[in-house]
Amino acid sequence: MRVFFTGGSGKAGKHVIPYLVGQGHRVLNFDKVPLNAAGSHDLLGDITDAGQVYSAMNSHAGYDELETGLGAQPFDAVVHFAAVPRMMMCPDTETWRVNVVGTYNVIEAAVKMGIRKVIVASSETTYGVCFSDGVTDPHQLPLTEDYDIDPMDTYGTSKKVNEVTARTFARRSGADIYALRIGNVVEPHEYARDFPRYFADPMLRRRNVFNYIDARDLGQIVDLCLKKNGLGYQVFNACNTTNGMNIPNEELLKRFFPNVPVTRKLDPWESLMSNEKARTVLGFKDQHDWRAYVPGFGAV
Repeated sequence: MRVFFTGGSGKAGKHVIPYLVGQGHRVLNFDKVPLNAAGSHDLLGDITDAGQVYSAMNSHAGYDELETGLGAQPFDAVVHFAAVPRMMMCPDTETWRVNVVGTYNVIEAAVKMGIRKVIVASSETTYGVCFSDGVTDPHQLPLTEDYDIDPMDTYGTSKKVNEVTARTFARRSGADIYALRIGNVVEPHEYARDFPRYFADPMLRRRNVFNYIDARDLGQIVDLCLKKNGLGYQVFNACNTTNGMNIPNEELLKRFFPNVPVTRKLDPWESLMSNEKARTVLGFKDQHDWRAYVPGFGAV
C-alpha cells in the first residue's frame, strides 16, 4: 500500500515506518523534521495548517513516481501519529491546538480525498490514570476498549477528542478509521537501560498501569490494521500481552490497586491494559517480550 504517515520521525514512528517498509508498503513521512529512513520519503510540514495537509496528501511518495507521468496518485491509507507526544512539553493550549486541530485536518483531508483507511494514534492516557493530578485508581481492571475514558489532563483529553473526531468521520464517510490507544512505547535500547530501575521501584510504572508496547510490535499492529478492512470505526489497545514488570498480577493488584474492581480472572502475567481485542480481531502476536532483553531476568 501507499501510506501517508504523519509524525514518522517521532519515538514510535521511527520504528513503525521501517516495519511497514519491510512489509512492502511505500511510505511518505510528513513531519516537521526528516526521518531519513530507507524506503520512505520525507516531506516537511505542519499538520495544524490545513492547506499544507491537503497539499502533502496529494503528493508523490518519492521522486521515482515522477517517471510514471500520471501525476500524484491518491494514497491507499493514512497513518496519523503526529502530535505533541505528552503533557508538559509546551503550554496546554498549544498541546490542544496541535493535537486536536491537527487530527481534524488530517482525517478531514483523507476522507475528502476518498481515502478509505485511516489509523489514528490515541493513547493509554485516555484512561485517566497516567497524567492525573495525584495517585488515581482506574474504575476497573483490566483496561479494555469499552472503558468510560475520563482523563483530567489536556493531553489525554485531546486524545479522547480525537477518538470522537475519528468516529464522526467514519460515520460520515463509511471509511475504516481505527484509533490505537498506544501504551508506553519502549525502544529496543530502553529495556536494559530502564527496566532494572522499574523493577527496583515499581511505583515508577503505576501511572502506566505497568503496560508497555515494544515500538516494533506497534509496527505490527499498524500493519495489521492496514490489512484489516470493513470494521468501520474501531478502538484497539496497542500494548504487549504481558505486563512490563517482574511481579505477577496477584501481587501487583494487592500492592498498587487494592480497591479496584477486577472484572474477570487474570492470567498471572497478562497486561492490565488488555490487548485481547487486537489479538482476537487483528491477529496480533507480539514478538518482543521484555524478558528477552533485560539481563538477569529470563523467561518466567
